[in-house]
Amino acid sequence: MFGELRRMNMRQIALQILNILTIGATALMVWKGLGLVTNTESPIVVVLSGSMEPAFHRGDLLFLTLPRNDNVAINDICVFKLPGRDIPIVHRVLKIHQDETGKEYLLTKGDNNARDDRVLYDRGQMWINKEHLVGKVKGFLPYVGMVTIMMNDYAWMKYAVLGVLGFFVLIHRDLMFPSISVRCLLPSFLTWCSKLAADFKSSRGECINTVGSECTIRVLEGIEGVESLLINLT
Repeated sequence: MFGELRRMNMRQIALQILNILTIGATALMVWKGLGLVTNTESPIVVVLSGSMEPAFHRGDLLFLTLPRNDNVAINDICVFKLPGRDIPIVHRVLKIHQDETGKEYLLTKGDNNARDDRVLYDRGQMWINKEHLVGKVKGFLPYVGMVTIMMNDYAWMKYAVLGVLGFFVLIHRDLMFPSISVRCLLPSFLTWCSKLAADFKSSRGECINTVGSECTIRVLEGIEGVESLLINLT
């Protein structure tokens, strides 16, 4: 593993770092795109407590949506975020109150709690607004989010996992250097291809396969004569 890293030059390391950044940017775009489709800033959340047992347990992964025309009903399980609080809460809608203007307000409660959520709201607050909703629960995966909880509870684990993943991507050259298929147009090229493949394998590449006039080589860096090889790509 460390031998792979020692054989990489600065250009290869820089390209691998760029590859890591590309993976991160792609993940961010997928997350933002999922948020646009579901109309919520947090389409996926993790249950952090046992207040909704037995419906949901700590570590369950919840999938949320917040359709603009989808009304909230009693017994819907919703995720809401109170002003000034960093962590959202997932509880069931217990009551719905409508004022004289027709605006609806919600009272929530955890299935495993003895009392409703007015003890969690700000002092004097009796209801939450629909603007506080993050989304309605549409599905879940049990205990999948325990990894996230463990990384939040133990900061060293988070950095260890990220470090291992980053190091793996850095040294895994298959992510950066693709395989190429080369057809040797003349039989005499077979000897040259075999020699070139051996040279690649020993210092600058790997010979994957040689069948008939087909020579497949994983290129790690350019060497003299590779231009002649690339001319005959198929």
